Amino acid sequence: MSSALLELVILAAIALFLIFRLKNVLGTREGFENEIEPLERPSRRETTSFEVIEGGPDRDIVDHVPEGSDAAVALAQMKRVEPLFEVATFLQGSRAAYEMILMAFEKGDLEPVRPFLAPEVFDAFEGAVQDREARGLTVQAEFLGLRELTLTDASFDTNTREAEVTVRFGGELISVARDAAGTVVEGDPKVPRKQRDSWTFARTMGSADPNWQLVATGG
Repeated sequence: MSSALLELVILAAIALFLIFRLKNVLGTREGFENEIEPLERPSRRETTSFEVIEGGPDRDIVDHVPEGSDAAVALAQMKRVEPLFEVATFLQGSRAAYEMILMAFEKGDLEPVRPFLAPEVFDAFEGAVQDREARGLTVQAEFLGLRELTLTDASFDTNTREAEVTVRFGGELISVARDAAGTVVEGDPKVPRKQRDSWTFARTMGSADPNWQLVATGG
């Protein structure tokens, strides 16, 4: 056998060996490919890790009040009546309401916030403003910010769907009262005053009116 023919036989044998090995490798790969999930479909393990456990604690509630407390039960009842109600969103609104109402009282202009005040609260605030005016006092005030915002209590009447939520506020403001001559009789224009209030807001859950009203105040 010539050397050229011998080389051809050897090359053919090598080619057959490589084809056989390649077929085995591809066959093994195909077996694994059948188990690969499509990219657009997350694996079962990934889906499970993000599932919400049915009946687990509502973080929107337990982030603000103890789990199982009367307040937590009341907040859950509010959510059942009005599924779109969120405690965190309510607290954001109460923060804005606190500043708006407090500044309206300090400046003696209550009409813009009247829709957010229960009649008895409006009357009490208005009486204080009128007394101040009768004494010839004017107030200059500037709200500096909140240092505390805590939900302290909540209640819900399942019959009337009346909800009440109490929030403790700790704020700071500059408030100065001057007499008719312009003399400062209360406050300091350079020293912030610490203000601490406990306000109760009420609303009928599920009603068309989205506004909460301030129904009680305390220190």
